[in-house]
Amino acid sequence: MSAAAHTKSPVEVSAQDLQGPDGVVFCPNPNMSLWSTHPRVYIDVVTAGSGQCPYCGTVYKLKDGEKLGHGH
Repeated sequence: MSAAAHTKSPVEVSAQDLQGPDGVVFCPNPNMSLWSTHPRVYIDVVTAGSGQCPYCGTVYKLKDGEKLGHGH
């Protein structure tokens, strides 16, 4: 992994970006270039407020002040 992967800014996600009842995001995300594709992994950002992809090192962070609710 390159040093650049460690210095990228975190990808901020909102409550609306979370998938499923456990509130996860997936990587690679739809905004990533096709060349950086790796197997899809689900990352929990709710428990700790952030999570890191084990393949590419991208950090996903829940936006500050984001409210998580179970209502639709």
